[in-house]
Amino acid sequence: MNSILRFIGASLILATLVWTLTANLAIAPVQAAIRQLEEAPGQLVWQSRQTLKDEHGGSWQAIAFKRVRPDGSAHIYLRLVGFPGTADLDHSQPLTLTNSLGKTLTAADISSDMFTDKTQIKTDMGQYDLQPILMQLEPAMPLQLTLPTLDQEKISLNVSPTVVEEWRSLTDQK
Repeated sequence: MNSILRFIGASLILATLVWTLTANLAIAPVQAAIRQLEEAPGQLVWQSRQTLKDEHGGSWQAIAFKRVRPDGSAHIYLRLVGFPGTADLDHSQPLTLTNSLGKTLTAADISSDMFTDKTQIKTDMGQYDLQPILMQLEPAMPLQLTLPTLDQEKISLNVSPTVVEEWRSLTDQK
C-alpha cells in the first residue's frame, strides 16, 4: 500500500512538473538569435545562424545576414554551407524558395561576387541575394529551399516559419 501511495505521489509531481514546463513554453516569446558583428570600422553585420537538414540527413549551415556599409547602404544575403563533399552546387542557377502553398520565388546566386579569383568559389557553399524577395516570404509558412547542383540532383532544405520570421527581422536592424 505504501509503495502505491509513493507511486501516485511521484506521478502527480511529475505530471505537475510536465504541465508547468509545457505551459511556460507555450507562452514564452520566440527569441531571435540575431548577432551583431563589426567587420570593419563603420561596417556592421547582423546575422541569423541556423542548421538545416537536407532530405538525406546532411547538415547545412544557413546564415542570413544584413551588411550595413559605412555609407549607410545595406543589403541582405543568405549563405548556405554544406560539409565538404556534400554537393557541387551549380552557381549559374538561382536558389528556389517554395512556401507550403506552392508560391515560388528565386534568389540569385552571387557566390562569384565574393571572390576576385573565380577558382576559389566553393562548390559546397552558395551565397544568395535575399534583398529583393525577403519581404515576400510569409512569416507564418514553412519554406523549402531547393539548391541546384552540377549533377542535376537538387538538394532540398526545409525552413520553419520561426526561421523565416527571424530572417525577415533582419530588415529591422539598423
